[in-house]
Amino acid sequence: MSQFESRRVIEALRSGIPSRIVGQYFTGTREKLLSSINDNIQSATEGSSSGMIITGKYGEGKTHLLNTVFSAAGNKNLVVSILPLSKETPFDKLPVIYQKLMANTYLPNREQPGFLHEFEDKMQDSRFAADLILFASTSLSCNKLSFLLKNHTKEKDAEEIHKLQTDLLGDFISNPELKKRYRLLFKETLKFNENFAKTKHILDYFEFMSYLFLKLGYDGWVILFDEAELIGRMSKNPRLKAYQNMNLFLNPAKTLHSTFTLFAFTSSYTEDVIESKHDFENLEAVYPEGNPAIKSSLNAILKAPQLQPLNNQEIRKVIDTIIQIYADAYNWTPEVSSEVIQKQTDSSGFLLRTKLRTCIEILDQLYQYGEYGTIHTGQLSEEAYEEDIPDLNQESVE
Repeated sequence: MSQFESRRVIEALRSGIPSRIVGQYFTGTREKLLSSINDNIQSATEGSSSGMIITGKYGEGKTHLLNTVFSAAGNKNLVVSILPLSKETPFDKLPVIYQKLMANTYLPNREQPGFLHEFEDKMQDSRFAADLILFASTSLSCNKLSFLLKNHTKEKDAEEIHKLQTDLLGDFISNPELKKRYRLLFKETLKFNENFAKTKHILDYFEFMSYLFLKLGYDGWVILFDEAELIGRMSKNPRLKAYQNMNLFLNPAKTLHSTFTLFAFTSSYTEDVIESKHDFENLEAVYPEGNPAIKSSLNAILKAPQLQPLNNQEIRKVIDTIIQIYADAYNWTPEVSSEVIQKQTDSSGFLLRTKLRTCIEILDQLYQYGEYGTIHTGQLSEEAYEEDIPDLNQESVE
C-alpha cells in the first residue's frame, strides 16, 4: 500500500464513517460469515443467482462488512451496486430503487460509478448490439428495450443518444417519444407487444442489466442494500410491498442472471418491527389467500445470521493492522503495542467504530506529542450516534 493510500485509510477511520477503501484492508474478521457470502459470490460467477440477509447491532460493522464484500466482488470481476435505503429510496417503489442503484453502480476496480462509456463503445460492434436486441425482444416481458437498442444502433444525434442511454439509468423515455424517433430512423411503425409501464415492467430493466454486465465481460453483479431497517418506518401496506419486492432479490432465479444480493438489517428489526407491528398478522389480513413472497422475506429476516461483536483476538488483529497502516502513512513506528491500545479501547465504548476511532486518536497523540492522555471519543461519538438511530416504531406519513 502506498503512503497516499495508507493516509486515505487512516482519514476514513478517523472520521468514523464507513468507507470502501477501509473494507479492502480489514477482511480478517467474521471469517465464517464472509466465507458464506463469498460462496454466494462465487456461485454468481458460475451462473447462479441468490440473495442473503445479515443483521447486526448499530455500530458493530454492518456497513464495513458490505464495503468488504464490495471490494471482494470487484476483485472477482463483478459489477457492484451499493445503496443505503432511506426516505428517498423507498423499497416499495422499484423504479426509484432501480434509478438510485444505477447511479451507484461500479465496474470492478473503479473509484467512480458508471458503465455507459463501456456500453457505448461495445454498441459499435454489430454482433454485440444484435445479441442485446435479440435478448431484449425474446426474454423480457415487454419488448420496449429491444426498440430502444435498435434506435441506438442507428441514432446519430448526440442529444438523442444521451436520452437513450439515460433511459437505461432509469430516466425513462415516454412511449410516444420512442415511437416517434423509431419512425424517423427506420421509416416504419414501432409495435410494442404491450405498452411499457415502469411500475409493471421495471423487472425487465433489472434482468436486462444483469445480462448486459455479463456481455460487457464481467462475471456477474453484486447488489448491496444497506440500512434496510428503514423499511420498518413505512406504513403497513407499503411495508408489505417492500417485503414482496425483497423476495425478487432473495429468490432471483427467474429474474436475474449471475447476481448476488445482500441486505443489511439491524438485529432488533424482528422485535421492533415484525413483532411490534404485527407483520405476519398484517400479511394474513391484507392477503387472506396468502402471499408466499412476503412470507418468505419475513422468514428470511427472522433466520438471518447476525454479526457478533468481535472477540478480543479479532479486535487485536484489527488494531495490529491499523498500527501498521498508520506507520506506513506517516513513515513512523509507533512505540506502543496492540495490547496497550486494546485496554484503552475496552473502556472507550461498546461500538466497534468507537473502538477504532479511539485507536486512531491514541496513535495521533503519540505521533504528535509522544504520549497520549484522556481519550474522549467513546462517550461523545456513541451519544451522537444513538441520536441518529431511526425510530422504527414511528409510522411514515407517506
